[in-house]
Amino acid sequence: MEMAHEFLLCTVDKFKENKLLAEKAMEQLTFGELHWAPSSESNSIAIIVKHLSGNMIARWTDFLSSDGEKPNRKRDLEFEGGYASREELMVAWEDGWQTFFDALSKLSDEDLMKTVTIRDEPHTVLKAIIRQVSHYPYHIGQIVYVAKQIKDTSWRNLSVPRGKSLEYTETVKKENKSGQ
Repeated sequence: MEMAHEFLLCTVDKFKENKLLAEKAMEQLTFGELHWAPSSESNSIAIIVKHLSGNMIARWTDFLSSDGEKPNRKRDLEFEGGYASREELMVAWEDGWQTFFDALSKLSDEDLMKTVTIRDEPHTVLKAIIRQVSHYPYHIGQIVYVAKQIKDTSWRNLSVPRGKSLEYTETVKKENKSGQ
């Protein structure tokens, strides 16, 4: 079960990185900008947060013992309205992630092959996690992309800046050598 344990650890680490990436993008925006959508068919960052939070709470509450699509979830409403304050938005954001991370932290290596359901469809726990590995980063990418559109030339880069790849690689190499 060593591989299962490593999978769970790596999964949590990567989701934490994705969460932080979205938070760094959202920090650059005003409350009004969090509600801006690029078009009538696009979602604002606030709507994406509502959707992610709703999904995480539904999927990961009582994860091993109840269907991942809870009867009280109103998915369509996640794509309407917004938040009254940045604080309210961030509470929803944190509630969703806390529910998700709490559920992952309770999983044992042996749990990965157990069966859970999402909308009455059976999934192994592993498949249910992988389902979110594609879903959550998809929306995090949307958050970053919309934030970059809004900030344009005042955007503070969250990764390797353009034209700085070689410099970045050399810095990482030096850090790795000094840490050995």
